[in-house]
Amino acid sequence: MMHRAVLDLSAYLGLFAIAFVAATVLPAQSEVALVALLVAGAQDPVALVAVASLGNTLGAVVNWGLGRAVTRFSDRPWFPASQAQLDRASYWYARWGRWSLLLSWAPFGGDALTVAAGMLREPIWSFVLLVGLAKTARYVALALVTLNIL
Repeated sequence: MMHRAVLDLSAYLGLFAIAFVAATVLPAQSEVALVALLVAGAQDPVALVAVASLGNTLGAVVNWGLGRAVTRFSDRPWFPASQAQLDRASYWYARWGRWSLLLSWAPFGGDALTVAAGMLREPIWSFVLLVGLAKTARYVALALVTLNIL
């Protein structure tokens, strides 16, 4: 019984870490990890989606924080978005406002949007709400497809 609990905890912590990193400056594929765990069938799918969503949303909060400090860090090689990506994201953000954060799940440009939101001083409450909604919806859709429910 204890061995099973350790495996479950490891799976959830690993998924959280990968999802967190995937939303920040380092490359990671949280979708692959989620699908692998869903296919293995050892953990609760709802809990897996919740853990991935939380990790990915909190990782995006790091980007928002970097965006708040963009003038000091945007020239660093580890910064999560290029100047071109920041310009494009700022354009979309200026055009659509906070609602553009519903695209934060997108693999290309989503991270830049979260940085732009910080740059443009989006309040943290609306940022977390919209980004969390978008990222959770992506993981729910992925889980439904993986489990042949959708």
